[in-house]
Amino acid sequence: MSEEFGNKLPRHVAIIMDGNGRWAKAHALQVAAGHRKGVETLRGIIRESSDIGIEALTLYAFSTENWKRSPAEVGALMNLLLEYFTSEIDELNEKNVCIRILGDKAGLPDAQREAVTQAEKRTESNTGLKLNIAINYGARAEMLSAVRAIAAQVEKGELRPQDITEETIAGALYTHDLPDVDLLIRTSGEMRLSNFLLYQCAYAEMTFPTVLWPDFSLADYHAALSAFGRRDRRFGGRKE
Repeated sequence: MSEEFGNKLPRHVAIIMDGNGRWAKAHALQVAAGHRKGVETLRGIIRESSDIGIEALTLYAFSTENWKRSPAEVGALMNLLLEYFTSEIDELNEKNVCIRILGDKAGLPDAQREAVTQAEKRTESNTGLKLNIAINYGARAEMLSAVRAIAAQVEKGELRPQDITEETIAGALYTHDLPDVDLLIRTSGEMRLSNFLLYQCAYAEMTFPTVLWPDFSLADYHAALSAFGRRDRRFGGRKE
């Protein structure tokens, strides 16, 4: 663990990478250029998270609602997704990163679905940073899927309703073997969860830096991690 953060480094960091479109507009560029610049930021944050010993990093890349955006923007995002996994998979695998896709992969175009599936298979035995990329993801859809899976167990007689616990629910989510989110970062100053990891963020510390995602630097990341280390987490209790 990095000495800079002592023993206060969060186990699980989640990031809503917001502001690519506004960055592009501010620079008189097409929105696709903002997303491409955002990928450059993404590379640095993943490398740093791996290097300093973050256990899990979850990134909100494409929500179920993002399909409502213009065909041009959706197409650009899908092309970037394919390009990213093609160009980065070797380095990620060499750094012992384990990739998991959170979301409905079946709803992705064929080439993108194949790319992310292969990335998961290639890195599934890696023991370093758990890199979770939320693609075609919505927290309500995730919870609906979990409820249906649990209901199916009840229907089959494998589980009694009175035996359903919080652990049962958590075990049916995409993040079933990950710790809950310790720190949520949303860039661009927007202060909402936008249907992201609603169950897993129950006790997350949250920070909303105003910097747009393409400009989010390692110094900004370190500032968020340091601020987390100074917070007194009581999980509903009271400090005596």
